[in-house]
Amino acid sequence: MSPDRRRAPRMAPDERRAAIVAAAGPLFRRHGAAVTTRQIAEAADIAEGTIFRVFPDKESVIQAVVAEAFDQSPTLRELAAINRALPFRDRLTAAVTVLQKRVSDVFGLLGALGWMRGAPPERKPPNGYRHRQPDYDDEAERDFRDAVVGVVGPDECRLRVPAAELAHVMKMLVFSATHPLICAGRPMSAEQIVTLLLDGLLDESAPAAPTTTEDP
Repeated sequence: MSPDRRRAPRMAPDERRAAIVAAAGPLFRRHGAAVTTRQIAEAADIAEGTIFRVFPDKESVIQAVVAEAFDQSPTLRELAAINRALPFRDRLTAAVTVLQKRVSDVFGLLGALGWMRGAPPERKPPNGYRHRQPDYDDEAERDFRDAVVGVVGPDECRLRVPAAELAHVMKMLVFSATHPLICAGRPMSAEQIVTLLLDGLLDESAPAAPTTTEDP
């Protein structure tokens, strides 16, 4: 143990747990479940035994890292911080960028751990990680919807649908256009998603294709 590590101030259990999870997350994303507790300890600048004062084993660290990845609180804070003075499209592009980062982070972690198609049967998935059709009105969904409605703001009057419906469609577009198993290696940019969301794919200014009649 280094002298600096011996002089490190004693942390409360919750602080120590948070520091371990913060150090372990990038390691699991980079190297998968093969990461050792020694590597985690070195990244957190603590003694390896300190990990086991907070977690019973490495699997519990993995569970905590995945559970934190599914916590949408940081994403909601980033959405709330988007500059409301920006033009409407720029605000939506900033919001989509935030959401794409969340999708990439979550599924990058699950992919590195080999969980992309579900948690291994010997592991109990953490809270928030479960295959389900989310209830549009459950608390997490309402929080997300309200955050996007806040980004839309007074520009809701420019939409053909309520801002809450735009939030729902945005979430589906971001997920399908970013998830590595769905986008087939061709993720869309935030700008492309916003263009599709607001303008669709039909060019109304283009002439219609000529109609053809088949010979009888």
